[in-house]
Amino acid sequence: MGNYTREEILQMAEEEDVEFIRLQFTDMFGTLKNIAITARELPRALDNRCIVDGSFIAGIAGESEPDMYLRPDLDTFAILPWRPQQGKVARLLCDIYCPDGTPHERSPRYILKKTAREAKKEGYTCLVDPECEFFLFHTDDNGVPTTVTHEKAGYLDVSPVDLGENARRDIVLNLEDMGIEVESSHHETAPAQHEVDFKYGEVRTIADRIMSFKMTVRTIAKRHGLHATFMPKPRAEVNGSGMHIHFSLFKDGRNVFVNPGNPQELSEEAYYFVGGLLAHSKEMALITNPIVNSYKRLVPGFEAPVKLAYSARNRSASIRIPHVANPKARRVEARFPDPLANPYLCFAALLMAGLDGVQNKIHPGEPASKDLYHLPPEEDALIPTVCSSLEQALEALDADREFLTRGGVFSNVMIDAYIELKMQEVQRFRMAPHPVEYDMYYSL
Repeated sequence: MGNYTREEILQMAEEEDVEFIRLQFTDMFGTLKNIAITARELPRALDNRCIVDGSFIAGIAGESEPDMYLRPDLDTFAILPWRPQQGKVARLLCDIYCPDGTPHERSPRYILKKTAREAKKEGYTCLVDPECEFFLFHTDDNGVPTTVTHEKAGYLDVSPVDLGENARRDIVLNLEDMGIEVESSHHETAPAQHEVDFKYGEVRTIADRIMSFKMTVRTIAKRHGLHATFMPKPRAEVNGSGMHIHFSLFKDGRNVFVNPGNPQELSEEAYYFVGGLLAHSKEMALITNPIVNSYKRLVPGFEAPVKLAYSARNRSASIRIPHVANPKARRVEARFPDPLANPYLCFAALLMAGLDGVQNKIHPGEPASKDLYHLPPEEDALIPTVCSSLEQALEALDADREFLTRGGVFSNVMIDAYIELKMQEVQRFRMAPHPVEYDMYYSL
């Protein structure tokens, strides 16, 4: 991905023998959608004249005017390296616009753009560095995904114990071919669990890369006869997958999380940013942990953050202050989000919460110095916990959304639509018998 002009894209498409172009966008739930056009139609697409029917797009469906225009972001042009080398396939990420030429207020990418604009008003630029975890499972004889794996590898193990090493290597190589710089990759704690970490960047750029990353992981896994899932808790007996997000705020080229008087300590802005994240974590949960299954990861005993506290030393807190060799790289890590969060909405919500903490000087109090997984009952009861269910998260956002709507970043119309769609998931889960219920009660 680079800084391209319209003419450069047309020239690259011709020189690289690009035959098809995927115009991609993300719906409210973080699902990647696209329409494919031939190279002959590329000039029309670059003139913002391609239309999609929003009638069946989550977050847009039900509007009186369903036709939506796709406006390609020229900087996101990339050739998909796993497609044929003759008659290549490229993609462009797009923003969604209304027929009257205005950005669609429920477009996740536009919401993140508005969030970055709000930060800019205060003089801040936000950089993020996500850690994306996922599982690679086998498929059955019919190619249907399972939750079966034959490997027993653990944290940082290598082949032959790590049976997914070849697939993970190919994922990284394909990401690099698309211009996405990968810092590292490794096997995670649970069998068949993996992690790939990008180089940090500006929030919208990294959100775009997460969408490209998910597409790449699923595609390459399938080519290896595997199924990739970003489901937070696909197996009950092992750790789930998170998407830990490292934040830094810069102002006039300086990392404002660094304390000029004592680089080993956090600045006041950093403490307030942490305070904002903790203060609004329950209201954000519907966005950062957006499905029923998310809350099966956020339980004690599986290294997931359950307590709403921050710490500079241990990973049991929801917010961690990582050790850095260079104090100028000071950052704050949010550990509760999971990889099924829509990255545009997730980054937007977290940034708005942190900025609210800075603006209102919300101090997080003293850091948690003890292992929060093993506190005495009397101490454990004093520390608040994350939401325990999607329903609780839904109620929390519905009750307090002011920090998200400041500056018109998240509209109330958008939040209402999001809550309504998530309520449908809650109701479906309420009504559907769970397999465990059959184990426990059916014979009775």
